[in-house]
Amino acid sequence: MGDEMIYKDDITNLKTDITEKIGQKIIVKGTLGRSKFFEKEATIEKTYPELFVVKYDENNRNVTYSYKDVLTRSVEVKVFDGETFNPLKLPQVETKKYKRL
Repeated sequence: MGDEMIYKDDITNLKTDITEKIGQKIIVKGTLGRSKFFEKEATIEKTYPELFVVKYDENNRNVTYSYKDVLTRSVEVKVFDGETFNPLKLPQVETKKYKRL
């Protein structure tokens, strides 16, 4: 995770946001390593204190993601609003700035 700071409030707010979207269609986008990416349609199934569950449309499989994955942009979630898929609004993750002496 490097120098990025994630605050408890950020996770709480994201959990609330995702909880309000249970049952909605989403697109989950992430990396599989070595410059391989995936992008799949899914539905938000459940939320828990540290993670949330989505069900992939293509194979009806449940997969869990942590809120930290979303906050650090390891996984991108776009939510269907009835017309288009829009990214979740995320807080700016602060990066420490170092002063040169």
